[in-house]
Amino acid sequence: MNQTQFQFNVKLWLRFIETAQPYFFPLGVGTTPIFLGLILALLVSVVCFTFFLVLGLTFAGETLFPAFFKNGAEGLVTQVDWLARSWFPLIFVGILFICGGTFFLQRQNLRQRWKQWVLLGLLLFLLFVVNGLNVILSFVFRFIDTALNQKNSEVFWQFLWVYGLVIIAAIPIIVAYRYLRLKIGLLWREWLTQHYLNRYFRHRSYYRLDSNAVNVELDNPDQRITQDVKAFTTVTLDFLFDILDSILTLLSFTAILYNLSQTLTWGLLGYAIFGTVVVIFIGTRLIRINYEQLRLEANFRYSLVRVRDNAESIAFYQGENLERNQVVDRLSYVLKNFDLLIIWQSVISLFQLGYNYFTRLIPYLVVAPLYLTGKLDFGAIVQSSVAFSQVLSALSLVTNQIQGITEFAASINRLGEFYESLTEPTVDINKPSSVISTQISPILTIDHLTLRPPHSPQVLIKDLSLRVEEGDHLLIMGASGSGKSSLLRAVAGLWIMGQGEIDRPVLDDLLFLPQRPYMIRGTLKEQLLYPKPEQYVDEQFLQLVLTSVNLPGLVQRFGGFDAEENWENLLSLGEQQRIAIGRVLVNRPRYAILDEATSALDIENEETLYHSLQQLGTTYISVGHRPSLSRYHRQCLEILEGGGWHLRKL
Repeated sequence: MNQTQFQFNVKLWLRFIETAQPYFFPLGVGTTPIFLGLILALLVSVVCFTFFLVLGLTFAGETLFPAFFKNGAEGLVTQVDWLARSWFPLIFVGILFICGGTFFLQRQNLRQRWKQWVLLGLLLFLLFVVNGLNVILSFVFRFIDTALNQKNSEVFWQFLWVYGLVIIAAIPIIVAYRYLRLKIGLLWREWLTQHYLNRYFRHRSYYRLDSNAVNVELDNPDQRITQDVKAFTTVTLDFLFDILDSILTLLSFTAILYNLSQTLTWGLLGYAIFGTVVVIFIGTRLIRINYEQLRLEANFRYSLVRVRDNAESIAFYQGENLERNQVVDRLSYVLKNFDLLIIWQSVISLFQLGYNYFTRLIPYLVVAPLYLTGKLDFGAIVQSSVAFSQVLSALSLVTNQIQGITEFAASINRLGEFYESLTEPTVDINKPSSVISTQISPILTIDHLTLRPPHSPQVLIKDLSLRVEEGDHLLIMGASGSGKSSLLRAVAGLWIMGQGEIDRPVLDDLLFLPQRPYMIRGTLKEQLLYPKPEQYVDEQFLQLVLTSVNLPGLVQRFGGFDAEENWENLLSLGEQQRIAIGRVLVNRPRYAILDEATSALDIENEETLYHSLQQLGTTYISVGHRPSLSRYHRQCLEILEGGGWHLRKL
């Protein structure tokens, strides 16, 4: 992967938008400005609503506790009275109508998306409330500290009660804010995962993006759907709300700090800019390292999954030493990259620790002389220290969160690559292709087909033409690697590189049986009904099917059709192949295509299964090597070296 990709640039922003926007607003040409406008409208609406709430609470407090508000919050009361008599209430009402109209105009695009917008608005409102509580607490502590310094017990106890009441109100609000933030992340993860899964299984993208296939650059799509989506939804909310929280903190506490010391405010701004520039320079390197760490961790995990899935084969071959060495090799790559990650994280930590520790001295150096000369009360020192810390934390968001930001950027890149791979121009296998033309027809016909494997100029089959009428069963033979299975992939629409035309029934009328059947995680009944487990079939009929494929005792052996087992491990390959033939008998497709689907069976069982298929009336196409297969077919296609072929009657 090119290192220049791992930067804070426009491409990273576009990948973020194409991942984040669809949950809230449909993705399309020119929709991003509308989406961002709605975000702004929601934010402005919350600001207006909060404004009216502050006015209402202040007037209520002034009415219920006039003495306290006059002595303890005289400045707030004066400011609110001025705002109430100004044009601001009318302006904010007008803004609310405009914002509401914006959402009304986009109501068609927001159908089935109102829930996330309402929750997001509520979360923004709670964020404003939490910040307001922090400002209130800073003044409460100032009055408490000043009262202690002046030994004014009346004011001290009065504001201690205020502190208790604020805490009682703040605790459920903060808990609700944190819960709602996690809940939105959970709902977003559910939607986004479903969104990616739908695209992953559409047009067989999972086959095209198989990490085990050659010439597939995208690694570990499973990790991108599971871990990267989870990280994205969680960190996006955390990071964006941390930014907004920092902005609110900056606005509220900068006003406090500026009133205490203008010198301290401007010095703080320059100090924060310096820290941000330094960590962004280091963070660009960390993005690439974190991206590589995610990839290597996924490869290491997948190597262990392969051992688990192929445990019996490895045991028969006594290949555990080789497998262990391969797993250890992948672990070594993980550890080597992680060691590099530790080094760069330590560099950042060194800078962050010095940056944070030094800032503790600054407010005392600036504000203490003002207190000693009598220009500020004692509580102002504590309030300035709190305000300084809050403003510095807001300005230093990038400085303090650079490691999380780089991990977040790596996840954005991985999900962006995945999305781009899923949205690459694909061929709908039920529609004509620009390469091998595929048409829907009741009869399977191949006309002047030249077939090549994906990403390769090699010709497997050249200028093949044949027609398989109903009941005109076809046997395909040839040397290993000649292209027999490749031809079946072309019929299924999995391989499309080449020229010519394939006319075939819709895929629902075709059933493909590979040499090693796919055994789903489910009941015995679902094994037989696959790939249409939702259909209703009487269990007596299923028992007849099992008898037809010479598995009459399977139901009793596992305790019924509803038994759910690890069928891949419990059934032999021969039993699995007979289950696969049973699927043909249950689903009754127009064509059954068998890719050495009876290779693990003896001659007697093979004969039984082919007789069952003949009685069913399904036309079958078989790939195989056994001479005994000829008796069950009417024509034979022999694929020769160099793309040649020979078709003969049997």
